[in-house]
Amino acid sequence: MAVEGALLSRLRSGDRSAFAELVENHSAHIYGLALRMVDDPMEAEEILQETFLQAVRHIGSFRGDATLGTWLHRIAANQALMRLRRRQTGTISLEDDSSLQSPQENLALADWSSRPESELLSQEARREIETAIRGLPDRLRVVFVLRDVEGYSTAETAGLLDLSASAVKSRLMRARLQLRDRLSAYYDERIQH
Repeated sequence: MAVEGALLSRLRSGDRSAFAELVENHSAHIYGLALRMVDDPMEAEEILQETFLQAVRHIGSFRGDATLGTWLHRIAANQALMRLRRRQTGTISLEDDSSLQSPQENLALADWSSRPESELLSQEARREIETAIRGLPDRLRVVFVLRDVEGYSTAETAGLLDLSASAVKSRLMRARLQLRDRLSAYYDERIQH
């Protein structure tokens, strides 16, 4: 934490090498978060750039309640959300879950435990998982990425998205159910062969 405090002091004094260090330490993870949220490499690059521009502009108001990495993640998540909102043709409340389809009950699940660990971690399986995540509706994918991939708590995710904790839990459940359905079909097909 002392190292981060020193970096923060250097950033606040306008030290360019401190900014380069900040970018070097956090750009890969910020880009990954942005890409998973918006599913577009060009937009993810723009979010990455905008995140660091916002950080430079507002470093003086950073209170230090969170780490610099967490603060940058929140900036990036907000930038990604703004882009996702602009994509929507109509205005839909982020709080309103009524437009989401009810998950279909599908109790026939493939037994993934019978597959060797190497199969679960194979490149093909990873691609299938990534494709399934990208296939989620934006409203569900954003919650899933923040909560299950990035590891934010329900309360933190709710704060980032300006949602209630119950809305986050509901969307997370829907995302997990949709992923379960898509991935069960994939693994069921592998077991059949």
